[in-house]
Amino acid sequence: MRIGVLALQGAFREHVRALRRLGAEAVEVRLPEDLEGLDGLVIPGGESTTIMRLARIYGLDDAIRRFHGALFGTCAGMIVLDQEHLALADLEVERNAYGRQVRSFEADVRLADDDLPLRGVFIRAPRVRELGSGVEVLGELDGDPVLVRDGGVLLAAFHPELTDDLRVHALFLELAKKMRASRPPGVPLPKEASARRAGPYKRYGQAPSAKHPAGCGVSPPRSPAPPGASGRRPGGRDVGPL
Repeated sequence: MRIGVLALQGAFREHVRALRRLGAEAVEVRLPEDLEGLDGLVIPGGESTTIMRLARIYGLDDAIRRFHGALFGTCAGMIVLDQEHLALADLEVERNAYGRQVRSFEADVRLADDDLPLRGVFIRAPRVRELGSGVEVLGELDGDPVLVRDGGVLLAAFHPELTDDLRVHALFLELAKKMRASRPPGVPLPKEASARRAGPYKRYGQAPSAKHPAGCGVSPPRSPAPPGASGRRPGGRDVGPL
């Protein structure tokens, strides 16, 4: 399994180490040609504005949109993949919703299919504001989705690479393997939208819970779409249940 980690800015080295601990061949991605031959791509936490700016400069934004492998976005990577940025996942998120750097915290994430909680590291973490009906919630914190899957796109609001628990990375490798097996050799997966992404969409409250109050620096609400238009681009890639 050959997995790329976007290495423009942020915690990419930690992801590389985690993937290699699981036996994957992990490579750093800085140019569009680095995506060739990859089964999956990790977009790490960092600063989403910087990552997007550098991605545009190097032509990686369009290259990632054309990429046919599995995608895994953590923290800033979740923002980069949402509807307001690369639009490869059917959700909208609020930047820095849990507060600035000094408000960072650790908390147990309740997993949907595992009785053992996952320790999550939340650093200027985003918060899901709106979730497409086809997006699967895999982990929650205080009732908010913080680990989700939209087809072949896995998203975490926290930093799984900063702990020794490799369950989220193992899940991503399983997803990448399934996507690779779902297409004949040399044939890319289709990028068309799935019919299940016609809505409705589940909205979450703007303010985080009282347990983890928000600080400053949150994004303003998105302007409403004109009548008759959803303002939403298709996201995810259909690979079926894991």
